[in-house]
Amino acid sequence: MIRFQHIIKLKQMIITVKKILFCFLLAALAGCIKQGNKLAEGRPEKAGMSSERLYRIKPVMQKYIDENKLPGMITMVARHGTIVHSETFGFMDNDKPMRPDAIFRIASMTKPVTSVAAMILYEEGYFQLDDPVADYIPEFRNLKVFSSIDKEGVHAVDPVRPMTIRDLLTHTSGLSGVGAESPVDSMYSAANLSGSTLKEMIQKLSGIPLLYHPGTTWNYSRSTDVLGYLIEVLSGKSLDLFMKERIFIPLGMKDTDFSVPKEKFDRIGAVYAPDSAGIEIIMKPDTNMVSVPVKFLSGNGGLYSTATDYMIFSQMLLNKGEYDGVRILASSTVDLMTTNQISGITMPDDDFFGPLMSGMGFGFGFAVLNDNGKANIIGTKGSYWWSGSGNTYFYIDPHEDLSLLLMTQFVPNYYYPIFKQLRVLSYQALID
Repeated sequence: MIRFQHIIKLKQMIITVKKILFCFLLAALAGCIKQGNKLAEGRPEKAGMSSERLYRIKPVMQKYIDENKLPGMITMVARHGTIVHSETFGFMDNDKPMRPDAIFRIASMTKPVTSVAAMILYEEGYFQLDDPVADYIPEFRNLKVFSSIDKEGVHAVDPVRPMTIRDLLTHTSGLSGVGAESPVDSMYSAANLSGSTLKEMIQKLSGIPLLYHPGTTWNYSRSTDVLGYLIEVLSGKSLDLFMKERIFIPLGMKDTDFSVPKEKFDRIGAVYAPDSAGIEIIMKPDTNMVSVPVKFLSGNGGLYSTATDYMIFSQMLLNKGEYDGVRILASSTVDLMTTNQISGITMPDDDFFGPLMSGMGFGFGFAVLNDNGKANIIGTKGSYWWSGSGNTYFYIDPHEDLSLLLMTQFVPNYYYPIFKQLRVLSYQALID
């Protein structure tokens, strides 16, 4: 009997030891998976890229600095989760050398972040994509669509259908934008929309007619600002807090926010523009402007970020919603967001967006490459990208498991073909 009890105890001890070893093994594997899914610098050849060919990026970018066309910049290329190229060029502000942790105004590269924030709520069942926006923002219940203007004033008609949340995500809401030329845009300027809180902006927009019927025309617009307010309504939190809690902190994006703390102020560069002698500063960093909490939390273009932070965000998307063991979105949601959603929609024909969007579709916050020939760029169909007005830029190719990033502070956007050059210089370095 005693011997039998000893045997039972021995078996129980063996089972316990096996369980402990199994747990250690799982923990070790989890650690390996997590570490293997985190961006790290590595030899290009191990990621299927040529070191020699990647070096071609440097002289092309440096030439912009040497010829006094751009002040300074950061370029970054990652493949298979490995940073294969990262380079700083020039200066941030007069004689301050560009630093790897420089903080940039990323402007419209805020839009993909706001779109991700909205889709987090979509996954949690807060809304369906074709829900009318007015279901959640009642101020939009009586929106009209501009039809004409004459000496008697502005004339407007009822929309053919309500504006939906999908319309906000794809810029087919009928809202107008910034800097365009139409009677509606004049009304936007007079209303001083960006001088408000998001709620005040909504109240002002509710009294201005839409430029187009919802779902009929792609028009780069205030849609993502309205989306930012929708996030506040649904989550019960300010847009900056929601992004911080659900995206920035989980991903380790420690330098991305709507304002920059004073202790990081020396990392912000000046904004430049062309002049007769080359370039000139048009906006120097000012603590009152960038380090004071923001009243207008623009989901359209209000964020500051770094090259490292935005590459982490890009890698999360490339990983189909997950980075370093943290899942932000489901894989299927990222697929939905990065699929063209505007087939059959009227595209812009103006001198700026017409060429820019030629051969492109649009997903939820990104342009999506549909036709290389029409777009006149190198890349794989299904790649997606966007840029900011200060010449910040990111590009993701899921087929090649490749992401590119360029950060500078120079206006106007697309003044030089630097984004196209970075794409070509990156693709030509692929060796498998």
